[in-house]
Formats: sequence, structure tokens, C-alpha cells
Amino acid sequence: RRPGKLTYLALLGIALFSAFPLYWSLVVASHDNGILGQVPPPLGLGGNLFENLERAFGTVPFFKALANSLITAGTITFSVVLFSTLAGFSFAKLRFKGRNALLVTIIATMMIPNQLGIIPLYMLMAKIEWTGTLYAVVAPGLVSAFGVFFMTQYLREAVPDELLEAARVDGCTTLRIFWHVILPAAKPAAAV
Repeated sequence: RRPGKLTYLALLGIALFSAFPLYWSLVVASHDNGILGQVPPPLGLGGNLFENLERAFGTVPFFKALANSLITAGTITFSVVLFSTLAGFSFAKLRFKGRNALLVTIIATMMIPNQLGIIPLYMLMAKIEWTGTLYAVVAPGLVSAFGVFFMTQYLREAVPDELLEAARVDGCTTLRIFWHVILPAAKPAAAV
């Protein structure tokens, strides 16, 4: 069956609804502060966009902040995918003592709100003298409990044990199995 006009209309509505916050940011950036308190708020673009952008770039070291954001996001994304895949492979396919208890402990940490760890984390970062550095932002996010759980579940189903046994018969070490069998199989989950 082909989608009808109603389907395309619904998708267009969802796309407009999703894009509205971006448009609203542009509207806010193009007006003075005084106009934004009006009821109803202005929905059209104002004439102060370039002046406001120039003031913002002059007030804050914007490009340094952008570079810091790119470094932080890139490092955390890469490490979460790598470490979650490594841990997921270990929990899903390797047999070792305490495997299930350790996995349950990791899953249980997802029930603890992040807000409870802020003060101890700050105290730790102050003790190792990382406050005010990117290390303090990157280090706590290098691996996530959800990523480990997700990769464990995915690899348990996506990679048959027979494939790993065949790789072992061919002479692969555990690390080589990870790089040549598990990582290619984990690409869809890693993309998620």
C-alpha cells in the first residue's frame, strides 16, 4: 500500500513542529529583549540579528566554547561506543565468574539518579585537581550503563556463538574476534 495524502500531511506537521524550536531561536536572536516579553510574542523575524550575533561573539569566547563542545561530544561518543561494545561483548559472549552479578550491578546503577552523584563527583574532581578542565567533563561520561546493557542485549542476539567458535578454530584471539567479528556486527547498534 502507498501512503495517502493524510500521511504526508501528518509528516509535514510533525516536521514543522520539530523545526519550530530552531525557528524560535532565530526569532529570539533577531529581536531586542524588550519585545520578547510581549503577549502574544512576535513570530516574525526582527531586524537586529546581525547586531545581536556580533554582540554575542564579542561578549563570549564562542569559538572556544564550540571547540570544547566538539571535543567533549566527540570523545564521549567514541568512548561510549567503544567501551559499551567491549563490555557488551564480554557480558554477552564470554564466560567468566560473576558475570551475571556484575551485569545486574551495572543495570542497577541506571536506577540511581545522576543528581545524587554531582557532589561526590565534584569532590573527586577537586581532589585530583581537574576542576575547570575538560577532563572533568569527559571522564564521567566515558562509559554508560545503558550503553553496556544495550550492547549486551544486541550482541547476545546478533552474533551467533557458532561464528565465534569458527573464528577461534581459525586461530583468532579474543581481541581479534572483537575487532574482526564483533565490531562489524555491532555497527547497527553503534549507530544507534
